[in-house]
Amino acid sequence: MRRSNARTLDPNHNTTNGNMDSIKHQFRPNPPFRSSNLFTHRSPKHNTTNTRSNIILFTVIALILSLLWYLFIFSANNLNSVKKKYGIVIDGGSTGTRIHVFGYRIRNGVSEFDFGGEGWDSMRVNPGLSAYAAEPEGAGRSVADLVEFGRKKVPREYWKETEIRLMATAGMRLLEKEVQERILEACRSVLRSSQFKFRDDWASVISGSDEGVYAWVVANYALGTLGADPYQTTGIIELGGASAQVTFVSSEHIPPEFSHRIKFGNFSYNLYSHSLLQFGQNVAFDLLRESLGTRGLELGR
Repeated sequence: MRRSNARTLDPNHNTTNGNMDSIKHQFRPNPPFRSSNLFTHRSPKHNTTNTRSNIILFTVIALILSLLWYLFIFSANNLNSVKKKYGIVIDGGSTGTRIHVFGYRIRNGVSEFDFGGEGWDSMRVNPGLSAYAAEPEGAGRSVADLVEFGRKKVPREYWKETEIRLMATAGMRLLEKEVQERILEACRSVLRSSQFKFRDDWASVISGSDEGVYAWVVANYALGTLGADPYQTTGIIELGGASAQVTFVSSEHIPPEFSHRIKFGNFSYNLYSHSLLQFGQNVAFDLLRESLGTRGLELGR
């Protein structure tokens, strides 16, 4: 006997008479882990999450690029930055003591000096440091006057980073070592409390040969020949109060006691520097006066 409620399937497997089977289908359990319509309706939220992730990613990339650009601009500005600085040199000569205050700029790691206008100032006190051989404290007082001048020329915010150095020359070289040291110590005591940047070894008696080298550097810097072909530089004869210095570039072999090698820019300079003590103008004048006085006495006899 044929069942009247048997279902028939169309070629597309669709149920044409499925009342019973539809009831059974309603109670058929879902397979384990099968996704239901409850979860499939959440797919729009999943898309929103992806969109938010993309936005966050693009934001992070933009921030990184902005940071890199800032660092690039900051580095470029540093490379082209100009920094103002000051330096102080006290020249302890035989006839007087002078303070030189330099204002200069550092541009791209290179120091630029301007010796005109506000770039340089100087003051002198008399007598020289060597005149205080019997009273070293007097040398300290004379240096204190110079330090006060330096304070007025250097803005207060630069004091702690401004180096101050004292270089004594031929007048002090004529004194005994012990006397030199007493005078220098009196000066150091003042410089330590100056509020400028100072170390004890920055107050010294320099050699005559070094004095000649410094004079040669200054002269050729002023002439614009420093930092160029060594054989285009200019030799100098510096006539001081108690000594004279002769300094020039030489291609010949130089005895070690007169040889100095310095480098400026891409060039090295082999210098001959010789100091002649008691050949300065003041000593020469005194010797001449003494000589003339002696001759006058001889002629009067």
